[in-house]
Amino acid sequence: MKIQLVHKFEDIICLENLLEAWKEFEIGKKNRKDVQEFSMNLMDNIFSLHHNLFNHTYKHGGYQAFKINDPKPRDIHKASVKDRLLHHAIYRKLYPFFDKIFVADSYSCRMNKGTHRAINKFCEYAHIVSKNNTKTCWILKCDIKKFFASIDHRILLEILSEYISDKNIIWLLRNIVESFSAGLPLGNLTSQLFVNIYMNKFDQFVKHRLKAKNYIRYADDFAFLSENKKRLENIIPEIEKFLSEELKLKLHPNKVFIKTFSSGVDFLGMVNFPKHKVLRTKTKKRMMKKIKRKKLDLGNKIISEDNFNQSFQSYLGILRHCEGWKIEKDIKK
Repeated sequence: MKIQLVHKFEDIICLENLLEAWKEFEIGKKNRKDVQEFSMNLMDNIFSLHHNLFNHTYKHGGYQAFKINDPKPRDIHKASVKDRLLHHAIYRKLYPFFDKIFVADSYSCRMNKGTHRAINKFCEYAHIVSKNNTKTCWILKCDIKKFFASIDHRILLEILSEYISDKNIIWLLRNIVESFSAGLPLGNLTSQLFVNIYMNKFDQFVKHRLKAKNYIRYADDFAFLSENKKRLENIIPEIEKFLSEELKLKLHPNKVFIKTFSSGVDFLGMVNFPKHKVLRTKTKKRMMKKIKRKKLDLGNKIISEDNFNQSFQSYLGILRHCEGWKIEKDIKK
């Protein structure tokens, strides 16, 4: 039997947890109209949410849909403030438990992880496999097709039930999962946790069945590193079979390849080489476009100087993780 979540339904829906969740939720959102409207009657709204949850009369609402381009077009679905507050309350209790059962080399949406650490670990594994660039390091890179849209509700709830014995918590999680017609919405905080729980089943398969030592995953991007090219070729059918049969997922046919580390491998926006890494061309162009747009917004007083400077410094921070001094010079012009 798998280890079980010790928290009960009452721990999630209690007023104390809802109030703490509100403090975390409102950070950076206090100027938004829907958040201000909710906060005007904050205690009444929180008492009402608590009452509906306690009596099982709570029903997750619908979503406001909009599109972003970051970098490719994505459909984002935004829940109401009340529902997003509840997402935070659930996340506060579930994340610490599930984070302990995830493999070390899962890097997406986890504390003290993230893209830069994932890239650094990727390069560290490459140097280990290549014995400090004295041997050939082969890399199998994979991507899952329509990842969030392909998450199967029944399978997700079955996996959650393996770790959560409290039927009331499962009722609540089912309410959220089934509030979206197919897959999971990109805009929910709970979706970030749910996809990691879902893919943890694959991570465990990789570690315990495939016995892969040098494996790393960030959301639906994952890579295997080996000195044996044939070994990587042979595990592709096993990966496809497991994803299809156990998780109803498919590899993206155009995003599965095997390359040598020395030829440069594109992983999480960086093209990684044995002695350096460079920003992906598309990422560079997107960055330059965003800076020009922000500059125009600043000139038209749509955004503040603080907002512009914050974005500007974040872009410079990205460049300091790679050979980006030429791009930095262009940006500063």
